[in-house]
Amino acid sequence: MAKVVIDANVVISSVFGGLPLESISRALLYHEVCYSEEIEKELRGVLQKLESKLQARQIETLQRNLSKFFSFCKKVPVAESVTLCRDKKDNRYLSLCKQVKADFLITGDKDLLTISKKALRDNHLICNIVTPAEFVKREG
Repeated sequence: MAKVVIDANVVISSVFGGLPLESISRALLYHEVCYSEEIEKELRGVLQKLESKLQARQIETLQRNLSKFFSFCKKVPVAESVTLCRDKKDNRYLSLCKQVKADFLITGDKDLLTISKKALRDNHLICNIVTPAEFVKREG
């Protein structure tokens, strides 16, 4: 069983189905998915921002899915910060990956996807940073 961290953009996108939903479903079914307090705050903040842009039904679906998502995941406190990503906000994902020794970080964020394997190794990160499509293909 692998340890997986999932970026907020994938979680939010999953409400519309497709590969984001499939990647999350596979991760939750076959692996241990972890999140941190910081990531939970980010997800809840994104949900609040979307309230003015989406229909009430879509917001309710997102809230329900987010609650289910958290109930199936493991919340982990993060003790050490990693500062590797050019977008400082994304370092929360790398910090969590290091804390739990994650095998995968599923994201659509180019700032994370462009981090080199060497930079990850140099920072004692063993995770593979993959898109939802790449994760589904590996798990298929």
